[in-house]
Order: sequence, then structure tokens, then C-alpha cells
Amino acid sequence: MNTLERVLIEKAGRENGWENVIESHEHALIVASARHQAQATLSSDDTAGSLYLQLSSPLIHKELLRSFNGIVCEQNIIIVPAIELLSRLLRRAAELAQSLPDQAVRTYAVRVKEELKNVLPGSTEVERLVRQRVGQDTFREVLLDYWAGSCAVTGIDLPEILRASHAKPWANCDNDEERLDVFNGFLLSANLDALFDRGLISFDTAGRLLCSPKLAPQQISSLQLHDDLALRWLAPEHEHYLDWHRTKVYQTTTDV
Repeated sequence: MNTLERVLIEKAGRENGWENVIESHEHALIVASARHQAQATLSSDDTAGSLYLQLSSPLIHKELLRSFNGIVCEQNIIIVPAIELLSRLLRRAAELAQSLPDQAVRTYAVRVKEELKNVLPGSTEVERLVRQRVGQDTFREVLLDYWAGSCAVTGIDLPEILRASHAKPWANCDNDEERLDVFNGFLLSANLDALFDRGLISFDTAGRLLCSPKLAPQQISSLQLHDDLALRWLAPEHEHYLDWHRTKVYQTTTDV
């Protein structure tokens, strides 16, 4: 790795969510961030003229490949032909690192501890409300990161109308890990969020939209719930929560 390459690679990392160089070797850099737990190894091959990216988290690696179709990967090392692509990969990897696999729980714990400093001892209801508010804010942030700021179905990227929708609702979760699991939810536009929350829509095992029998054909048409609507992608980790939603929330009959 020559001096110019090193400078460009460090710059790409610093500007795209990997601001700390924690190790520097002749042919590689290991970078990290104070905002998440992941690390990335960046290297180059003077002969081939390629750059290489390897991530410490297999889950982030898998999700990153899902986001970039056609990327060449050999033995868990992503081959990057240009610095511009490296910047895009690092930016997306940082977004994923801030939501996977348990970053939300870590962030939530720190924020709750700070917020509760101002709550009087014994204020049980106030503490509950603080925990719920902080949890919902944190959950929204990780969904925005995971879905790259766009609706999980339509791809619309207007944050003002996007909602963090739980598949297994907050009140039904067994612990904070479930409540804040990025796979226990979808970033949806407001109309889809309302329908999903009330069990009037769900998604099948392939991510295709399901419309409840409670919705009349005219309502389905007016809501523009087309047959080809589906989640932009569906990870295996989503299925446990979606199964819960289809079983416990989704309304499968016209009964009131």
C-alpha cells in the first residue's frame, strides 16, 4: 500500500463512519468507530490494483452483500475496484453496524441511564414512560439505519412520513433485546404502518404483501395495495417476528 493509497483509504473511512484507525500495517489498516462495535480491515494489492474490505461481523457482511448486488467476494473478503465504491460500501457498513446485531440495546442502556438521573427514586410510572420513549426513539433510529432511510416496501425516503413498525409489539416482547431487535420491525410509510399495526396487512414468508379479508376490494384499490407490493428484502432473522405478527396480529377473518 503506497502513501497515496493509504491517505485515500483513511479518508474514505473517516468520512463514512470509520473515523478511528486502530491498527496500521504495511499492507492494511483496521478501522473502527466510537458509534458502533464493528471493525473493518482495509487493504490493497499493488499488482492487481484492487482494494479489499473485510468486516468483523458476519451478519453485517451478509447484509452488506444484500445491499450491493454483483459485488465480488472471496473468502469473506470483498474485492473493491475503486475508491468511490469503497466509500459507498463503508457508509452502508457503518449504517448496518449502528443497527446490527445488538447496538440498539447498548445505545438504549446508555440513554436510559442518563435520562433516569433526573427521575426521583420510586417514580415507577415516570421511569416506565422514560424507558418506553427512549426505546421507541432508539428503535426508529436503528430501523432508519438498517433500511437506509427508506420505506421497507415502497422505497420512499421522506423521513417525516416513515414510522418504525414493530412486528411483535413493544408490550408483547419478553425483554429489551426483542423490543429493540432491528429484525422485529420494518420502516414503513405512515399508511402502511397504520395498516400493519392493526393487522390489516402483513407479509408472507417471501415478503409479499398480505391484505386482510377485513379490507374490501374498493378499500384495497383506494389504498393502492397492489399485488406486486413486497418488502424490498427479507432476512431469515425477520421470519420469527413475522410469524408472530401473522399469527397474533394479522386479521384473517371478517369478524369484528
